[in-house]
Amino acid sequence: MTTVYSRHADLRLTAVDDEGVVLHLGSLRYFTVNETGLTILQKLMQPSTIAELVKAVTDEYDVSDDVAEQTTREFVDRCVEAKLLHTEER
Repeated sequence: MTTVYSRHADLRLTAVDDEGVVLHLGSLRYFTVNETGLTILQKLMQPSTIAELVKAVTDEYDVSDDVAEQTTREFVDRCVEAKLLHTEER
């Protein structure tokens, strides 16, 4: 099985310079994310796997696959904990 991630329906995202401001309308909490986090959340407008998210990061930035995978997994895990993302097993 593969885990597929998607943004919560109540999530709103705005790009400000090189960062993003994320608002969760359901909980009325907001977060700031760096440029890489913004790239990942924008990619998650469509459900995506970790592999697809890592590819988005390596396509956008000059980083190794290993670094991209580690940082992507850490970011996605924090977003799941904050209830910004849903997971589905396929």
